[in-house]
Amino acid sequence: MLRQIPLLIVPFILYNLALIGVFGSAGDPWRDEIFSATMLSGGVWTMTLGDILVVIALALLFVEIVKSTGTSSASIVDHILSTALFVAFLIEFLLVPGAEHSVFFTIMVIALVDVLAGFTVSIRSAGRDVNLH
Repeated sequence: MLRQIPLLIVPFILYNLALIGVFGSAGDPWRDEIFSATMLSGGVWTMTLGDILVVIALALLFVEIVKSTGTSSASIVDHILSTALFVAFLIEFLLVPGAEHSVFFTIMVIALVDVLAGFTVSIRSAGRDVNLH
């Protein structure tokens, strides 16, 4: 049952928790610097909370694409839930103040890639299954 839940709901929930102020940062929490490192070139590389959330979403996208290689009825439910999650992202982006942020937009695009890749991988896998029989 838990396998069917789209993992990209995690960054969606984290973003909304920050939006209502759970992380306690006044203003824009996604610009808060988490750490920085001086590179050999002398430049400084910084990671913000927004950067970390996008990296988490990309890692979860990889897991979602691997999950989409299955051709069971559970994967169909997973695709439907992933599509519903993308629609929730889109509605929130268009209607909720505070969601018009580049971090939220980037995660929404990652959710769209999840939907498109999931259906594409499933269709390709199903085509191979039909050709094998």
